[in-house]
Amino acid sequence: MKILMVLTSHDQLGDTGKKTGFWLEEFTSPYYVFKDAGADVTLASPKGGQPPLDPSSDADDAQTEATKRFKGDDAAQRDLADTAVLSAVSADGFDAIFYPGGHGPLWDLAEDGDSKALIEAFAASDRPVGAVCHAPGVFRRTMGADGKPLVSGKKVTGFTNTEEEAVGLTDVVPFLVEDMLKSNGGHYNKGDDWASHVVVDGKLVTGQNPASSEEAARKLLSLI
Repeated sequence: MKILMVLTSHDQLGDTGKKTGFWLEEFTSPYYVFKDAGADVTLASPKGGQPPLDPSSDADDAQTEATKRFKGDDAAQRDLADTAVLSAVSADGFDAIFYPGGHGPLWDLAEDGDSKALIEAFAASDRPVGAVCHAPGVFRRTMGADGKPLVSGKKVTGFTNTEEEAVGLTDVVPFLVEDMLKSNGGHYNKGDDWASHVVVDGKLVTGQNPASSEEAARKLLSLI
């Protein structure tokens, strides 16, 4: 069982002068769900190498069992520091693809042609595609075989407008995940803010927020 995890390479939070990147919990929880199930996990990012970590996700109040485990896992840290360059990665041979969130993907992966091609290849071959929190933003440009947006007509979730408002970034992000999924024809639904909420439609798995990352990974695994 081989799973491809794609992380952002973008580290600037708009024009705020602050840093962003991937969200630690949204990487570590799925990573260990997959590894503990015996999966061979490949990590990739647009620029390759060490993807930028959103510093807010490494704060004391953001730590979970998975993030603590990662801090003591030298092998996992080496994996993360040496992600493959996304343009060099083929969909061939992988059983599923998963995108951790953080605000970074809204700037790079949402517009990345290599990411778009990978997602469309997985979807066309009926292999599971998963994304959590802001990572459903990667479906902004992806198309299905019918020529419509990939999420059109599908049940989906992602970071809510009210969650974005709560973190004060509504006017900073290039687009709102909830609004984009709706405008692309997705049947968007959400749970309570900050509570785990995962939606599965066929082989498409989406999670609403950081608390949803472990459940989203488990749902993805169950589809392989």
